[in-house]
Formats: sequence, C-alpha cells, structure tokens
Amino acid sequence: MAAFDHRKYSRFAPVKMSSRRWPDKVIEKAPVWCSVDLRDGNQALVEPMTTAQKSRLYDQLIKIGFKEIEVGFPSASRQDYDFVRDLIDNNRIPDDVTLQVLTPARPQLIEKTFAALRGVKRAILHVYNSTSTVQREQVFGLDREGITAIAVRGARMVKDYAARYPETEWVFEYSPESFTGTEMGYAIEVCNAVIDVWQPSPEHKVIMNLPATVEMSTPNIYADQIETFCDRINCRDSVLVSTHTHNDRGCAVAAAELAVMAGADRVEGTLMGNGERTGNMDILTMAMNLYSQGIDPILDFSHIDEIIQTYKDCTQMPLHPRHPYAGELVFTAFSGSHQDAIKKCLDQRDDAQPWEVAYLPIDPADIGRSYQEVVRINSQSGKGGVAFVLERDYGLQLPRWLQIDFSGAVQRHAEKTETEVAPDAIWDLFQAIYFTAAGPWTLGNYQVNREDSSDRLQADLIKDGIRHTLSGSGSGVVESFVNAMELFIGKQIVLVEYSEHALSQSADAEAICYIQLNIDGQRVCGVGRSVDIIQASLDGILGAINVAARSEGEQAA
Repeated sequence: MAAFDHRKYSRFAPVKMSSRRWPDKVIEKAPVWCSVDLRDGNQALVEPMTTAQKSRLYDQLIKIGFKEIEVGFPSASRQDYDFVRDLIDNNRIPDDVTLQVLTPARPQLIEKTFAALRGVKRAILHVYNSTSTVQREQVFGLDREGITAIAVRGARMVKDYAARYPETEWVFEYSPESFTGTEMGYAIEVCNAVIDVWQPSPEHKVIMNLPATVEMSTPNIYADQIETFCDRINCRDSVLVSTHTHNDRGCAVAAAELAVMAGADRVEGTLMGNGERTGNMDILTMAMNLYSQGIDPILDFSHIDEIIQTYKDCTQMPLHPRHPYAGELVFTAFSGSHQDAIKKCLDQRDDAQPWEVAYLPIDPADIGRSYQEVVRINSQSGKGGVAFVLERDYGLQLPRWLQIDFSGAVQRHAEKTETEVAPDAIWDLFQAIYFTAAGPWTLGNYQVNREDSSDRLQADLIKDGIRHTLSGSGSGVVESFVNAMELFIGKQIVLVEYSEHALSQSADAEAICYIQLNIDGQRVCGVGRSVDIIQASLDGILGAINVAARSEGEQAA
C-alpha cells in the first residue's frame, strides 16, 4: 500500500433517521456559553499559562460576559488547585458567574476536586469517562458494562460528596468522552444510567455534554446525533444538552451551530479556537456569526483589540491575520472593485436602516475596528513598491499591519501630486507621519525601576516648551508607559501590535520599533528609533499618540 492511500480509512457511518427536523430550524437566540480557555485551552499550550496569565484571562472572560467558566483540573494540577482557591478565597467570582471544574470518574480525584471548591457559592462539577468503541476495546480493554459501571460509580460519588457541602449549589455535568465515536444507542444508554443516579428535575437540571473530542464527520451528521440524543434521552426537560466540538476537520463552528439547530442548549469552546490539535470550537466566531444575523450573542466583543492582546499575551499564541472578525486583514480590501463597491455602499448608508454593505458582513466599528482600503504592496507594485523601497534603501522591515496603514498615505500623496512617488519622498512621508518629532509631544527624561516583577516608570513629556511628569507601572516598560499615558490623556489605550529589529548587524546598531495602539477605538501607528531599545519603544508609543492627536486636531479644524 502506498504511503498516501485513502483506502486505509473507513467512511463514517451516518445516523439512520427516517426524518430530521433540524434542517428547517433557525437559531433564534444564543445558547448558554461556557468558556474552557483556562482548562482545555490551557492544557493544549506548549507552555501552560502562569498563575498571573490565567488570572488576567479570567478577568477578560468576565468582562466579555461569560457566566460559566471552566477554570481548571484541580485534582490533577497543584497550580489549578491553587488558582481555584484564589478565586474563592479572594471573592473574585461575581454572583452571576459559575465556576466549572473537570475531574475523571475516579474516587481520589473527585475528593480532591470537592476540596478545591470548598466554600464556593455555585459550581459545575464536570465528570467524564471515555465511551468510544476504540477507547473501550484498545485502551481500557472493557466491554460496555464495564464502561457504564465507571460512569455510574463516578456519578454516585459526585452526588455523595456534594451532599457533604450543602452550602454550595451544585450543578452536575457528565461527558461521554469521544461521544462522536460511540455507538449512538450506547451513548444514550450510558447517559441515561448517569441521569438515573442524579435524578434531575426541571428546577435542578443536569448537563449532558456531548463532545466531538475528535471531529470525525461532516457537521450534518453531528446534528443528526444531537437531535437523536435529544429525542431519546430520559428526563429531557431536566437536562441541558451541551456540545463541545473540536476542529479536526475545520468544521467545529458549523457543527456547533447545526447542533444548536438540532436542540442543543449549551456550547463549550474557547476564544480564537485555541485547544488540542486543530483546536476547540471558536466562541468568538460563533457568537459574532449570531451577532451578524441580528441575534444578541449575550457576549460583548466591542473591545476586540483588548481581547486579542490579552489572548496573545496569556497563551503566547499568534492570531492569524484572516481569523474571522478578529484578524487584522478581515476588514481590509485590496481589490479595486471591492473598494469601489464598499465606498459606494458606505456613501449611501442610512444609519437608521439595517447594515448592508458589500463585502463587509458587519460594521467594523461595532468591535472597535475600521475599514481600510489599500494598494497591494510588493516589490512589483505601483506607486514605488512602498515596503520594498523602505527595506532596500533604508533597512526598514515593515510589519504587515504598518504596510497597510502607510500604503493609504502613499496612495493619497500620489493622487494629490499626480506623480510617481520617489524613494526619498516615501521616506520623508514615513518620517513625517510616524516619528515622534512630527507631533506635538516629545519625550524628555525618564526613569525605570524594577520592583517585585513589576516595572515602574516615571517620564517627562514636553509640549510647547512645558514639561509634564507622569508615571505608571506594569509587567514591562512598554506596558508601564502605556498605562501612564492612559492615565495622563484620559483615554483607553490598548497595545495592539509591537515589532522591532536592528537596522544593522553591528554592536552599536540602532533599534527600530513599530507600534500599533487602539486609542478609544481608533487604531494608530507610531515608530521609534534609537540605539537604546527602551527609548525606541517609548518613542514609538508616543509617535502613535501624536498621530492620534494630529487626527483629532484635523477633525476639529
């Protein structure tokens, strides 16, 4: 058999259904969302999050509006155990937010999990065991009865331990791990066995979570599985049917959406789809899909740049530039025909009418972004090949986002002068826009002190000969200066992008820093250049703030 041979794989068997209702359904409201970023997403990272990173991401999830957050696996990780205790002991859980924790169906792990949650007001206790054919036969060597016994024993232990902590409102969740690889009849059988132990009611529901632990079929088959499950599960009015789809086939969002159409009440996933292998279901994408259809997603993504920066800082994962809604290029048009269509739609736009603009599924302003039309930049492009020229003649390696920002200025300059833009003119224009000297504020003396893993910066800003002293603190010099400027100018500032490189290979080479900020919803760029990397970074931030200040002045005029 050849190395690349499709015959080694079997086709996934569809669910036998004489009729299905879900294709005629539409989603009318958002499901119950549960973020699993701090557990499922965290365990998939090359370098798991530190306690500080988990804490920061937790706060961001609260700000977005999640009411159910899976915070860890406290029986398996001391760090997770301590993190859960910190949230409880320091009263960091809002009254309308429920913590969820995961545990296998094993006695000593269940006991430790309850200990971690001691004193919490309300919690979801999520217990699981693998039920799929391949897991039963090749991993555990058990038959169906043996696997069901594990699930029932775990359900009983969870119920018994919960009775020892009556001060807490407990919600029980069971996952037949690898649900999609489990025979349909048996998946329902094992879930019914757990339900028989827990004895839920419409007032005290349990969660049956149905994971596509590995995505094995097209989304329509998953929807068939969900609808079949909803029709045949016991005590349906006392059960929240939950989904947890992975993205092995690239269809996790579609599978979750069809599952909701098929009767699922609840969706587990992560921001940006972070997770094992190809990732979890991307909650941001699914929620914004609902938003684009006029459905309240319940979650708030209006501060998208702040969310992205938190995600990148905490997970150390990049964000693809064409990620739906969040990517830096998703509201950018390179094609001239696209630009023309968008411009005509925007010119005719009536704010009182529903959004209807060619090529833009939502209004970028809703999530703190803006539409950009740009000339494609490469070494063969018109108008002088901006990025190519700046690298060849001046050693600048512009990041993509700065190329896009600057190309618009070059285009406007070319149209105004009606001439070819020469390399020296490109360089002059670049300096005039982005460098600190081109704006009202300049940086004077500054001092940085390191205290307990935090930097504190004090700096002088000069405008019209008047010196202003400001200070701020953060996890680094850049964050400290951004925080100081935020307090000083009274506007929200988010560091969106940061890039740097040396301008030569020598030991005394100058460093150049490229900065992109979001200032009260407006993205602006700045550039700093110095033999000192700290000075270059601060100048770059100030350069972006100067760009925003000039823009405000032009609008006022």
